[in-house]
Amino acid sequence: MSEQQIFNYGTDHLTAKLALAISNGQIKGVLSQRTRNKVLESSKVVERIAISGKAVYGINTGFGPLCTSMISAVDTRKLQENILRSHAVGVGEPIDSEISKLMLVLKLQALAQGYSGIKIETLDRMIWFLEIGATPVVPKQGSVGASGDLAPLSHLFLPLIGLGKVHHKGKIIATAQLLQEYQVSPLQLGPKEGLALINGTQFIAAHAVKVVQRLENVLASADIISAMMIEGLQGSEKPFHAQLHQLRPYPANIAVAEQVRKLLQGSEIMKSHADCAKVQDPYSLRCIPQVHGASRTAWMHLKETLEIELNSVTDNPVIFNDDLTISGGNFHGQPLALPLDYACLAASEIGNISDRRIYLSLEGNTPGVPKLLMQETGLNSGFMIVQYTSAALASENKGLCFPASADSIPTSLGQEDHVSMGSISGRKALQVIENVEKILGIELFCAAQAIDYHHPLKPGKILTAVHDFVRTEIDHFEEDQIMYDKMENAIQMVQQGKIVAVASKAESNIKLSV
Repeated sequence: MSEQQIFNYGTDHLTAKLALAISNGQIKGVLSQRTRNKVLESSKVVERIAISGKAVYGINTGFGPLCTSMISAVDTRKLQENILRSHAVGVGEPIDSEISKLMLVLKLQALAQGYSGIKIETLDRMIWFLEIGATPVVPKQGSVGASGDLAPLSHLFLPLIGLGKVHHKGKIIATAQLLQEYQVSPLQLGPKEGLALINGTQFIAAHAVKVVQRLENVLASADIISAMMIEGLQGSEKPFHAQLHQLRPYPANIAVAEQVRKLLQGSEIMKSHADCAKVQDPYSLRCIPQVHGASRTAWMHLKETLEIELNSVTDNPVIFNDDLTISGGNFHGQPLALPLDYACLAASEIGNISDRRIYLSLEGNTPGVPKLLMQETGLNSGFMIVQYTSAALASENKGLCFPASADSIPTSLGQEDHVSMGSISGRKALQVIENVEKILGIELFCAAQAIDYHHPLKPGKILTAVHDFVRTEIDHFEEDQIMYDKMENAIQMVQQGKIVAVASKAESNIKLSV
């Protein structure tokens, strides 16, 4: 296996894309000998503290408000198993198994840095679960995102001690059944291990990885689809002029304007109305660089913040040496909660402006493009009700945009008196993004129909390729028929990144990623 296909936990720099590649098996995550030595030394420090009689939180004391309760050396191991059992109180449907895998990858990266007192055997077992495709079942709800993602991480690591359930070979089975099948014994956790496993932000961060991935595709797709709508509605190119954006030089706005200019380049449709009398377009066309650009800026903020988080130690206490252990707050989810709420709003705005363009396409104010995107209406309703769906999705997103991080409910008898609720931020952001993918699919559906009415004139090279691709699966409509299946086809084109892939293939010089 080549060096490029290996990732060294704890020493190599982790990014969202690398985390996804490790979780889906494209890259193999390993523990180098250097890492093993550092982890072993940290584990030995914890073993010595456990028998020293010196009170250190979570090693020989209870947890949370029980931090003053001393635990005997004999009971320290039992203490660590008890914390997994008692804290596994999540409820609701399981999270997607891909997010569970990401949680394992992110936890390995944090623990392998050698500040947590974890044993090598425990890290090896986590890697084993990834390699055999056994993914712990983790409920969606139960984390307040402060003293680590305690409940979901407890569920994630119950399988280490033979408890809980796992996804394996397309089924959900008891961990005991899995271990019996592979003739593997449950682990016995050492001092501090249970606490190290469940203290951390890996539930929030794993959701953030998916937000970064999916929002990047949404932003690139939105630029392409909105450019198609400019073609279909004979919008003006002037609002994308480079000189205009140099006067308000936000980098993301400049990038969107440049992107749209490239997408419109060589368009016969745009050339046909270059000297028309229209003065200016509605904001949903004219302000694409400003709106899409602001959402790109939010995406970049989350991406940069997440990269710090992915390479951080987020458990508690942190073990430096025999004389220095610090009980701090690196587990607190606030650094991710705020940018996740920001990204949630940014995604919603892409859906809001897309819905406005969909509405605009139905008005019948563009020469040659009929009202409701169909020639004979009255008997036919045309695309009227398609926009109802995008409006419903956009409205649902507005309700989801209230920032979870604005709330805090004290827990742990007041010991944890300010919490981030970042786990809710991450879940909501993904829900909003899924709705926006659907709105963009609907806009794609309408934009392709609008472009048809300019035949035989064609859009630019890139958008012609996209339009042709859409027409391989979705026909032009001139009478009412079942639409939801064709809408779903368009949505899948967006969700699966096909629109970006087709556009990129059509013009290798264009950079469509964010």
